[in-house]
Amino acid sequence: MTPLKPGAASYAPAPEAAPAPRRTTRRALGLLAAVGLLACVTAASIALGAKSVPLGDVWQGLFQYSGTDNDVVVRDVRLPRTVLGLLCGGALGLAGAVMQALTRNPLADPGLLGVNAGASAAVVSAISFFHVSSLSGYVWYAFLGAALVSVLVYALGGTRSATPVRLALAGTAVSAALFGYINAVQLLDTAALDRMRFWSVGSLASANPEVIRQVLPFIATGVLLALALARPLNAIALGEDTARALGTRVNHTRVLAMLAVTLLCGAATAACGPIVFVGLMVPHIVRAITGPDARWILPYATVLSPVLLLGADVIGRLVTRPSELQVGIVTSLIGGPVFIYLVRRRKMAQL
Repeated sequence: MTPLKPGAASYAPAPEAAPAPRRTTRRALGLLAAVGLLACVTAASIALGAKSVPLGDVWQGLFQYSGTDNDVVVRDVRLPRTVLGLLCGGALGLAGAVMQALTRNPLADPGLLGVNAGASAAVVSAISFFHVSSLSGYVWYAFLGAALVSVLVYALGGTRSATPVRLALAGTAVSAALFGYINAVQLLDTAALDRMRFWSVGSLASANPEVIRQVLPFIATGVLLALALARPLNAIALGEDTARALGTRVNHTRVLAMLAVTLLCGAATAACGPIVFVGLMVPHIVRAITGPDARWILPYATVLSPVLLLGADVIGRLVTRPSELQVGIVTSLIGGPVFIYLVRRRKMAQL
């Protein structure tokens, strides 16, 4: 995961042939279309599932709740699941876009800082040593683990002298150590292995209003912070020396970006478990639409990532009826081939 050289073409905003007002209009219309696509996928997530529910009953379950079995499925199961998918999908995609801009590395994802490993290590510790068994209990441990590991990675990366390379190396080393710890605990405690198995595969199936209330403040704060960093990230994409010459506080931006990634990825991982490829793949697709400007990449990634996550969740519910395939498995099955195609098509290995 070698960071791109400062000023690499994939991240440094470059002049385009189209006039600026036309580009802005095209991007705005594209973002509006993305919102429309998200609305369609959201409706499909509520209407479709392992249990077949007529559309009339779906409407009744949402707006005229009467307590029937179909109403319970729609209002108490699918609606919280969809809301959690919207929150966590947007958080993972936005975190991935911030990470790739911060490190100038097209292969960076939220796990690069060890956030997923920290959350997983905290959850397995909570299960094995503190006998926590509920998803709402996992959330706080997972978020705390993600936050502590992010601080540790930044400290190992050199704090004020931290560079994208040092952060990537520190995150990789810490992740390797933590995954070794996780495997050791699971081998020694079969109960922890059994409880951890469902969470670690990545799933929206256990969504409930309590979990949503717990993670919503962290995700909302992370989204606002990440979107506010668009201009400084654009400057960093030109190279750190150029960014400083333009008045950007590089270390300050790096700390805030890591904080945003921790809030977003930590909360999403805590609620759903580690879900791969969303934060890695969606920013690549977005850059093909918007170009390298972070002011457009970040909102596009926030909107399109839930499309991928909820779409994968709907597919997982439909292909194995009356059972279901967890969303983390579906995103891996879809993301692997698609990402290979993107890498070969855009020749990322040569950047």
